[in-house]
Amino acid sequence: MKKLLVFFVCALLSTGLFAQITGSAHDFSGYGWSGGEICAPCHTPHNAIVPQLAPLWNHASAVGPWSPYVDTGTGSLDAVVGQPAGVSRACLSCHDGTVALDSFGGVGGTVMIGTINAAADFGTDLTNDHPISFTYNTALATADGELFDPATTASGLGGTIANDLLFSDSLECASCHDVHNSNTVAGTPMLRLAIAGSVLCLTCHDK
Repeated sequence: MKKLLVFFVCALLSTGLFAQITGSAHDFSGYGWSGGEICAPCHTPHNAIVPQLAPLWNHASAVGPWSPYVDTGTGSLDAVVGQPAGVSRACLSCHDGTVALDSFGGVGGTVMIGTINAAADFGTDLTNDHPISFTYNTALATADGELFDPATTASGLGGTIANDLLFSDSLECASCHDVHNSNTVAGTPMLRLAIAGSVLCLTCHDK
């Protein structure tokens, strides 16, 4: 019964993208601690964890603090970058290496992401990583001078940057990363657009 419920929540959350998650970097069903489940390490149909970092959130949440990107206002980015928020905190609940992968469903775990993939453990020092959790709007694009206006349609997207990549006008981890692996372009798993030819970068950066 539990497996059936988890299957249904996968269907709701990924809108038929179950097959893409299967075999991706976010498919933990082959590990004993997952109980053979694909969705349960992140989502649950009932008794979700508060705060809701993502729909029906089921994983213990990282709390920080994090050291955010700092090269702002110096020609790199004219934005205010604070602590990661919302959906980016959901990502960091595994990727900052402070919470075990198998800490879900109200049960504490011991398997850290670095033991599975050291490169996926970013730690809490994000100063050398792409900035996240900042407002990316027309005002920022105008002030920065090297960003496309997010209200415009960009190459490779069906809609505007704001509608397709941002979360309430905020740039987050999932603006670039496709956590459900649903829009996979050949050779670019877990990304929203191709990295070849810097397509993903040039969607926002006017270079």
